[in-house]
Amino acid sequence: MPMWTLRLDSGPRRVNHAAAAVNHLIFSFGGYCTGDDYSRRRPIDVHVFNTVSLKWKKLPEVEKHDPSFRCVPFMRYGHSAIAYNDNIYIFGGRNDPDGACNELYCFQTSTFKWCLPKPSGDIPPARDGHSVCLIKNKMYVFGGYEDESQCFSNSVHKLNIDKMRWKKLECKGRPAHWRDFHSAVTIGQYMYIFGGRSDLNGPVFTNMEFYSNELAVFDTKNKTWTQPAISRNRPIGRRSHSAFVYKDNMYIFGGYNRVTNQHFDTIHKFDTKAMEWSKVKVQGVLKPCQRRRQCCVMMDSKLIMFGGTSPTSKSTSIDHLQDMDDLYILDFEPSLKTLCQLVVIENNLDTYLLPRELRIEITNMISSNSL
Repeated sequence: MPMWTLRLDSGPRRVNHAAAAVNHLIFSFGGYCTGDDYSRRRPIDVHVFNTVSLKWKKLPEVEKHDPSFRCVPFMRYGHSAIAYNDNIYIFGGRNDPDGACNELYCFQTSTFKWCLPKPSGDIPPARDGHSVCLIKNKMYVFGGYEDESQCFSNSVHKLNIDKMRWKKLECKGRPAHWRDFHSAVTIGQYMYIFGGRSDLNGPVFTNMEFYSNELAVFDTKNKTWTQPAISRNRPIGRRSHSAFVYKDNMYIFGGYNRVTNQHFDTIHKFDTKAMEWSKVKVQGVLKPCQRRRQCCVMMDSKLIMFGGTSPTSKSTSIDHLQDMDDLYILDFEPSLKTLCQLVVIENNLDTYLLPRELRIEITNMISSNSL
């Protein structure tokens, strides 16, 4: 049974950022924080979380005289990040002075340097709030809000990373609805789309928002859309949630529904074999609060979740939000040692008779705001 096993504070306070993992490091790119000045163009910031030392580090900004400065993306939110061959590719996103972007950027984790690939083909229009998935050496971009047409999108673009060539796919079947700030994951050759913000009047935003809880599945091999008939236990539609995969099942966490004015802190599982939803019972007393616009990254059997924005304790209104700087780890396979430590901590048991090394570990867990 999954268990929240660690909480850390004082990380980067970020909303609508993007992150990807390479080896034991998680790289977080951009986003924004309420109250900061985003009226001018500046280089995107990069924060790195070391999953071994459990420490955050902000990388130095690239100086203007550095030859790679021209390759650094501008500070943005609503963008995407995926890792391939120890490089991380950033696509899309927007900020106030520049609007949306359709440049593809590459961050080289071996050197901490940026480069600017020059892909050819059907380059997607500038957008934010889209999703990106990786299957082998292919990157798939779905949906988002297109800047030039001022419309929601439901197109699928594929980038062959090795050949650096874009292609807009001609898809069969009933396509997923136009939307932004949804989630997408891949399992095998299939891309699973859930949630997001849509409009009752079609692709044009008319402030008639709706949040579908229908699951859409895209077969990347046959380029075909399907919408499985699932009637039971479907989670409420939402946007700005997170989706992740563990043992070929899809999970979603958090999110927000403006129509019902709800933020969420629950985890739901979609079983891709049984084709059914269920609400996950999670152990651990220090679970994350309700939130949206956070980042979630899977590393082996652990989910690392950080940042986002949450309603204050006084109100659940969208007008009373606080940006978060915390980080949580959800362990799907907690070790016996971890379980024993958690039992001691949760029940405030005397550790005097425990081995010295174990007492020290438990003391460190308590001092680092873990369970």
